[in-house]
Amino acid sequence: MGKLRHTVAVVDDDASIRRSVGRLLNAYRFAAVEYASAEAFLAQYERTDAACLVLDIDLGGGISGIELQRRLKESGSNIPVIFITALEDRRLQAEAVRAGCIAYLQKPFAGSDLIGAISKALGL
Repeated sequence: MGKLRHTVAVVDDDASIRRSVGRLLNAYRFAAVEYASAEAFLAQYERTDAACLVLDIDLGGGISGIELQRRLKESGSNIPVIFITALEDRRLQAEAVRAGCIAYLQKPFAGSDLIGAISKALGL
């Protein structure tokens, strides 16, 4: 098997989703780094080489996914964001799109949709 291509950060408060997405990414030769919260991601952000962020919108408490994306943009980060969510909320979807996300995927989503969005985000 070849070298891993890029690191993708996965931020989701659901451990089973993080593991599933991480396995999918590894199967497609991406290195997955998993975080249970926006705060955990922010604590490591300066030390990570993540090229893309797969981000749940509703992280249960604390900083939301949309707020994390805002903070990253305000700090000058241009890391591409792919939102994943179990929520059916057109207002949230519109807000995420306005904020510049690469994709907005409703759970459960097809693995090929996520891989396609990551490939698009990274120009692969």
